[in-house]
Amino acid sequence: MGLGTSRGVALVGMTGHVVGVEAHLAATVPGFTLIGLPDASLSESRDRVRAAVASSGLAWPQQRVTVNLSPASLPKHGAGFDLAIAVAVLAGARLVDASAPRGVVHLGELGLDGRVHPVRGVLPAVAAAAAAGVRRVVVAAADVDEARLVPDVEVRGVSCLAELAYAYGADIAEPAPVRIPTARPVRGPREPVGDLEDVLGQHEARAALEIAAAGGHHLLMVGPPGAGKTMLASRLPGLLPDLTETEAVEVTAVHSVAGTFDAGDGLVRRPPYEDPHHTATAAALVGGGSGVPRPGAASRAHRGVLFLDECPEFGARVLQTLRQPLEDGELVIHRAGGSARFPARFQLVLAANPCPCGLAVGQGLQCTCTPMQRRRYFSRVQGPLLDRVDLQVEVAGVSRVDLDQAEPGESTATVAGRVAQARLAAAARLAGTPWRLNGEVPGRVLRGMLGRGGGVLADVDRALDRGMISLRGADRVLRIAWTIADLGGRDRPGREDVGRALALRTRGAVA
Repeated sequence: MGLGTSRGVALVGMTGHVVGVEAHLAATVPGFTLIGLPDASLSESRDRVRAAVASSGLAWPQQRVTVNLSPASLPKHGAGFDLAIAVAVLAGARLVDASAPRGVVHLGELGLDGRVHPVRGVLPAVAAAAAAGVRRVVVAAADVDEARLVPDVEVRGVSCLAELAYAYGADIAEPAPVRIPTARPVRGPREPVGDLEDVLGQHEARAALEIAAAGGHHLLMVGPPGAGKTMLASRLPGLLPDLTETEAVEVTAVHSVAGTFDAGDGLVRRPPYEDPHHTATAAALVGGGSGVPRPGAASRAHRGVLFLDECPEFGARVLQTLRQPLEDGELVIHRAGGSARFPARFQLVLAANPCPCGLAVGQGLQCTCTPMQRRRYFSRVQGPLLDRVDLQVEVAGVSRVDLDQAEPGESTATVAGRVAQARLAAAARLAGTPWRLNGEVPGRVLRGMLGRGGGVLADVDRALDRGMISLRGADRVLRIAWTIADLGGRDRPGREDVGRALALRTRGAVA
């Protein structure tokens, strides 16, 4: 009888749990049993591990092998436990030094030829191991760069099981280096394209975009096709400052789990940009899927921008799934086997035509849509979701005369400088609180900072009495007003700032 141990990591959403891998070998009828709530892909590791051991020049023990993944109550999934299981079995059979893998976390998928393939989620897995006090980690050679992003952890990369077995004292010849092709991510975080100075005219929309960037506000742009809504939205990430160290680790961990992270580029330092197509499902937008939940576009846009072009074309149920992350900054996906949490604190930018044909602008003389078609078109966006969008502006079409008279607009760098100063002012004012941006602060806190004197909120009170805005909308107006004041270098917003914020909230003109 022999007992071998090693360690792995189980990811539930973005949370990692160190798992003890115990292999018990008994001199009875040969067999291989895997227990500890493995999913289908993990159960298949029995065949992968047996074939990999044989391909590595090691004799598979002709004994009853029972592998337990502890804690047994925690669901485990994926092929990332292959390497830990193989090492534990070899240690139990005394084919390697039983003490060598003890306390070491092993992460990697095994091929039938014994090669060690990379897996998703290495960064959060190694971070969880480090938080649990583990200081030695073995990963696939292709995952070494990603694993070394976690400080104070000794990382060893292996290309095949034989290489690791030899290092642990197996009686085999030293294997030759094995080259494994590195798979590129499906799609990494998007970089902003173009400069804000490419946008001709649209002074009102540009001002709204600057306010959105400075305060972390959500934005809706309504205008005819070709007015520049998509161009404006794609420039927003360029106005945002670089991610802090903590934010960069959060964003990188999300993209590691999603399989869209290239470790060769280091941590993700710039705010990501996601623009899913309007045919996207709810699972594609907020995450999920059958079996193991995966982060969707909303989580991949964490600390960045989520842009939904032609938002009325999205399914109504799909759009309403965004209500939770807009309020809480995270997504909780429930499945029969448990729940997974993914961070999702993004800036939402919506773009829409005024009607199905897109010509209901001005007097709408060229529009061919009926009033019922117009109402039905926007009914998917209106309601609770739209009430959570701070800025709601109209983007007018640009005529040839406007192009001839248009002067070059400010560049992204110029506007980003003002945005950075406004964010610093907000951060200084909010020091000692859980918030850093005006778009995150509850309305009661903003009212307390502003006070009720001087009739500053008279326009907001009047709009509330007339039913133009809800109580939530009034809080959004206050957030915008504080951001306008920060951009103007003022200590507190005045009545003009509140009036301008109210116009931005109700799709009025930006003065």
